[in-house]
Amino acid sequence: MSSLADARFPAPGREHLKLLTFNLQVGIQTSAYHHYVTRSWQHFLPTPERQQRLGLIAEVLSRFDVVGLQEVDGGSFRSSQVNQVHYLAEAGGFPHHYQQLNRNLGRLGQHSNGLLSRLRPCQIEEHSLPGTLPGRGAIHARFGNGPDALHLIVAHLSLGQRTQRRQLDYLSELVSPLRHVVVMGDLNCTPDRLQSHGRFCDALPLHPVAPVPSYPSWRPRRALDHILLSSSLHADEVEVLDHLFSDHLPVAIDIQLPNACRQAMAVAAA
Repeated sequence: MSSLADARFPAPGREHLKLLTFNLQVGIQTSAYHHYVTRSWQHFLPTPERQQRLGLIAEVLSRFDVVGLQEVDGGSFRSSQVNQVHYLAEAGGFPHHYQQLNRNLGRLGQHSNGLLSRLRPCQIEEHSLPGTLPGRGAIHARFGNGPDALHLIVAHLSLGQRTQRRQLDYLSELVSPLRHVVVMGDLNCTPDRLQSHGRFCDALPLHPVAPVPSYPSWRPRRALDHILLSSSLHADEVEVLDHLFSDHLPVAIDIQLPNACRQAMAVAAA
């Protein structure tokens, strides 16, 4: 009989994985447009509420197997020197985590992407995405070895359409030789814009189960946060969690892994 603790750490050969992507906005709670002005100081200065909010966020994240984070702080003055990726990994019970520093503002800010995982990745690569201004990136984690390994990419794209196209071109090159792929994160564009990018769609057909509005968090109207799956991976539904921790809502999915992918992951973990 498996205990609750066992259930939190999935066996490498399991059939399902629970995934979540979340733009954390460095722990600033935003529930109205005017908060972008009245709470903008929290991008530079610490506040006790930020740490309390991280504890609540960790409770939500603890229900998932792999979590991709965007706009997390790697430990600076504004976060009270707390590396938010490391904190959420420990508080959420994730034995493996990775921080990608994309915009180094020194003591003022460590703007990062993050990966939290209950499964040990066989390899992690970080990619700086092209753009006029530096500061956007992607984490590429591989679970298992060989052609049937699971590849998970956490990305945060720019706002401008021209730069987005360059970044999607870059991701197209990354995913085109792969078979079992998840691309998730704040892509800052709607499903229509993704589908209009022929090179990205042709590189490896990636499908959302159902695009769901996740922004703004207090009245979601736009689907900017995505979990895209290769045709070999399946899921019944995608869920938006109604938690006002940020200006984005977390997006979650339960994916079914093909047998060959499960075997590749199990062999690598043996």
